[in-house]
Amino acid sequence: MLQSSLLQTAPVVPVRALVTDDNATVLRFAVEALKAGMATALVTLTEIRGGAARALGAQMAVREDGLYCGFVSGGCVEAAAASEAMSVIASGQDREVKYGEGSPWFDIVLPCGGGITLSLHKLHDARPLLATLNLLEQRKSVGLRYFPHSQRLQSSASPADTGWHKGFFSILYRPRTRAIVFGRSPEAQSTFAMAQAAGYDVHLCDSYDARLPIDNYTAVLLLWHDLHRELPVLQAALAAKPFYIGALGSQRTHEKRRQWLSELGWSQEDIARIKAPIGIFPKARDASSLALSVLADVAAARLNLTPEKA
Repeated sequence: MLQSSLLQTAPVVPVRALVTDDNATVLRFAVEALKAGMATALVTLTEIRGGAARALGAQMAVREDGLYCGFVSGGCVEAAAASEAMSVIASGQDREVKYGEGSPWFDIVLPCGGGITLSLHKLHDARPLLATLNLLEQRKSVGLRYFPHSQRLQSSASPADTGWHKGFFSILYRPRTRAIVFGRSPEAQSTFAMAQAAGYDVHLCDSYDARLPIDNYTAVLLLWHDLHRELPVLQAALAAKPFYIGALGSQRTHEKRRQWLSELGWSQEDIARIKAPIGIFPKARDASSLALSVLADVAAARLNLTPEKA
């Protein structure tokens, strides 16, 4: 009987279910848990003091059985945060916890030397999460607002910047990067594979198609060695305004490209949006190095998007 009693009262140890820092994946994990009848909490990084491994708004989802996913630090507090989230699930009362600088927990020190505050919210309804994920699937920016006083979430199609606002904390979610790679060359194949590994929404094309899904979150990568074939794509990309347009070729090739586009009526300001030669470092001759150069340039361009364009 004693052994049976001990087994019943043994604490549940949190276990990581997925290794991901993608907030959309975290929300899907939470939705799936709720649909399965599993009580779940959402953990959100709402304050940073000094340095931190993750950006404001980073999230975790924690199930009542201890399975969790997401990151709110470099991995040093996630298990402790998951335990706190399970306590919130049991009590039904949301709360905040602090780690690192300014925290009462002296045994948990962040390697960066700073401090973080986490908001722990027991989920009562999957609908705000589903609405947020639905807008992301439509390639739209969306906000998820947390109101601590009423312990509720609200999805917003008019998102505010990530951070505290009057009475609520908002998280801004943006669609994942789409990369449309043109070409059947080794460079195109390597770039396609590397972009897939980076988690991009990748399309590999050999010719122009007017139905191609180019939007503000798209990078158009022209990896042909043929100016004539790329011209229709360049014009479509310039008209659609993706956040990145890049093309293979030397400075001499790009000068010819500029001349052709100018003769077709494109302004010098429009043409200047084309990154050529493509990538962040010159003279990349093998396919893998070129792919790395291209995608590093794309990632930097995405991070540097101004808020009104992002």
